[in-house]
Amino acid sequence: MSPSPARNESCWQSALPSCPSTTRGVQVICHCEPSWADVVLDMIAALGEATASPFFIHRLRDIMLSDPTGRRILREQPRITSTTLDVKKLRQLPENTLGHEYARWLEIEGVSPDTRDPVSRLQTWLSKLMSQVRYIDDPELAYVMQRYRECHDFYHSICGLPVIVEGEIALKWFEWANMGLPVAALSALFGPLRFKAPERKRLREIYVPWAIKNGLQAKSLINVYWEEQLERDAGDLRKELGIEKPPSVREFYPPKPEIEKTLVQH
Repeated sequence: MSPSPARNESCWQSALPSCPSTTRGVQVICHCEPSWADVVLDMIAALGEATASPFFIHRLRDIMLSDPTGRRILREQPRITSTTLDVKKLRQLPENTLGHEYARWLEIEGVSPDTRDPVSRLQTWLSKLMSQVRYIDDPELAYVMQRYRECHDFYHSICGLPVIVEGEIALKWFEWANMGLPVAALSALFGPLRFKAPERKRLREIYVPWAIKNGLQAKSLINVYWEEQLERDAGDLRKELGIEKPPSVREFYPPKPEIEKTLVQH
């Protein structure tokens, strides 16, 4: 049996430590020497999967096996893509539901269940590269990694965190505390290195304490069958999972015109 295919990367930073200097470095390499791109991006993809093996990805699989819903997810191996999720239909659900909240989050952030819009050559390469889990041979373990990645935008939505770097780092701290994958730890630790003082202060005083507290107290999100929760009240689901939304990261940034337009429409 061949390794299970990974989800199209819902967030390419998931496999790439969210350090701005790292991102810019890869962009420079890919721009200056395109022939190196596949090698460089292959190394990036390997990082997330190699650091997860063998202990951490086995541990995450064991967490799923210890939970009835987790076992069912492993058995049924559902996918989260634009094909399996009808985002237009989700927008028509009542505003308090997880499905509507998720669809609205996708619209505000300008992303889709498949991948973030590839606004650069680098992101286009990454979207193509991340279409498969390539460095975990065991099919079941490969699916666990795939599931973690495909659910990433649900983690964003349920926690109320945007895709800007500060929101990504806050979520990585949460994922680290909740699921323990090293790639989340790497992003959480090294991502803020180039933050400005106010951003570091907010991270230190608001978002890291929130992430650690909620990540540790919440049910492991790898065991949530998100596809079956779409019509549920999102607030009730947060209470059930043990998640309290943090202060909005967007409050600290000037709103983009397209975000203002989307908010007015709702």
